[in-house]
Amino acid sequence: MRRAGRVVAEVLALVEEHLRPGVSTATLDELAETHIRRSGAVPSFKGYRGYPATLCISIDDEVVHGIPGRRTIRDGQVVSVDAGAIVDGWHADGARTFVVGSVPAAVRRLVETTHLALMAGIAAAVPGNRIGDISAAIEDVARPAGFGIVRQYVGHGIGEAMHQDPQIPNYRTGQRGLLLEPGITLAIEPMFTLGGDEVATKADGWTVVTVDGSLAAHFEHTIAVTADGPEILTTV
Repeated sequence: MRRAGRVVAEVLALVEEHLRPGVSTATLDELAETHIRRSGAVPSFKGYRGYPATLCISIDDEVVHGIPGRRTIRDGQVVSVDAGAIVDGWHADGARTFVVGSVPAAVRRLVETTHLALMAGIAAAVPGNRIGDISAAIEDVARPAGFGIVRQYVGHGIGEAMHQDPQIPNYRTGQRGLLLEPGITLAIEPMFTLGGDEVATKADGWTVVTVDGSLAAHFEHTIAVTADGPEILTTV
């Protein structure tokens, strides 16, 4: 999973390098797939439940699962990129939200706060804590900032399957959840909006958008719970 995580981190860095006005989302997807396969890995997403691409690229009010294609990136957009890779049957999953060019201060604050919430959730992933402690840490970053917390999509366990138990909500549920012990691997992924928390799926069957049209941000790391605390696997 460390090897798969490194590939994911490299892909997200590659996207950042090439992300600029005028580039097509299909071009970014092609770059990602080429890098993953040249690294000896396999894309996690392509073919998963019929998904047609290597990356999920979600723009502005799209929260997750945007399909790369002919669309080109424009100045002032918020672009969330989700990537997954498999090495020897083991998965890693990661996401980042990028700001392209000039955007209002509130939008930058949304992106920065979502990343801070991810890191707060990771910091809570220590032996002896529970899944609910991760959820609470994430919510405690979002609420004071006034951002909407997407409730329909949550973090998850990860390992020999991309999505497995336990689910990791980004908000308190009233349940403490699974006890965290060394060896547990998780994909933690807060999704915040500038408006409400309601989302809907577009006619393509994949792209999830905010119902009120507000902008969204999404960050994700795959981590391992160790005796020394959380280890981020999706890093270089």
